[in-house]
Amino acid sequence: MYESVRRKILDGKRISHYELIDLWNSTSFQKLGSLANIVRKQKNCPDRATFVIDRNISLTNICETGCSFCAFHVAPGAENGFLLSEDEVLEKIKNAENNGATQVLIQGGLNSDLSLSFFETLFRRIKSETRIWNHSLSPTEIVFLAKKEGITIEETLRRLKDAGLDSLPGGGAEILVDDVRKKISPKKISTAEWLSVMRAVHGLGMKSTATMVYGLGETIDDRVEHLDRLRELQDETGGFTAFIPWSFQSARTRLSREQETGVDYLKMVSLSRIALDNFEHVQAGWVTESPDLAQTALLYGADDFGGILMEEKVVRETGISYELDLGKLITLIKRTGMKPIQRTTLYEFVKEW
Repeated sequence: MYESVRRKILDGKRISHYELIDLWNSTSFQKLGSLANIVRKQKNCPDRATFVIDRNISLTNICETGCSFCAFHVAPGAENGFLLSEDEVLEKIKNAENNGATQVLIQGGLNSDLSLSFFETLFRRIKSETRIWNHSLSPTEIVFLAKKEGITIEETLRRLKDAGLDSLPGGGAEILVDDVRKKISPKKISTAEWLSVMRAVHGLGMKSTATMVYGLGETIDDRVEHLDRLRELQDETGGFTAFIPWSFQSARTRLSREQETGVDYLKMVSLSRIALDNFEHVQAGWVTESPDLAQTALLYGADDFGGILMEEKVVRETGISYELDLGKLITLIKRTGMKPIQRTTLYEFVKEW
């Protein structure tokens, strides 16, 4: 299997669903990594690893969905619920921009107190008062807003884009298989809805990322099905800039699962890089996996370290709390023998460190 897949990769041929499953089951993580690195070098400069300086802002922790895998949300009416004001959000963004950030990611729960007009006003202020790239919300939030307003997904996105939304993160994907989604988050959007939002985003000329949260009780076949669906949509639209897989962190959640290992993570990064032959970039997820394991992932198919992520809160609620500043990130990349390249959201060159 290894040699036949290696030949197909070198010849630029697509690896099938069943070949990917066989690779996972029969190939060591070291050999899987070597195959992924062939694809990495085909897609990107082999001696570079990119990153972005950004800030995550959790707008609210109040959410009506109640996903079993989320430790961050609280129910409407909870005493510890919060909702930031426009001024608080702008203050955080301006502080981030003053510290070199080029991107902001604003997300929150499905909170009925948040309307489409709220986001339009907020995004217009961000656009008029800062120069930061607005990479915010998620497909789940887009569907929520569209239903709340009684308008289409396309109209919702068009209004947000006109107000200043620049691109859409790929959150809420988890596993794009409805049997899995119904078990872990029955109130959340379906696979078809998630994909339809991304199709609409790309149709408006905007870019987005795609994600996977694995270790939720799914099978390897489910994970590959997830990758298949992303690959098919990318064939259609070409609108995804990057793919980011990370493992489910079960602490403090209602969904108890055995924690995935570091080897599992490296295999997942590698398999993703091999499968997603039409994605330019695969990110290493240091926030959940640790900076050191993310560094290793750069040798297993990943070409991007993601963001510095000032003020990440959602993962921290599970008890996972890794720290990473710019100096450490640069050192981690350099120790792989690669050059650290600061980028924009759309992977434009900013600076070599």
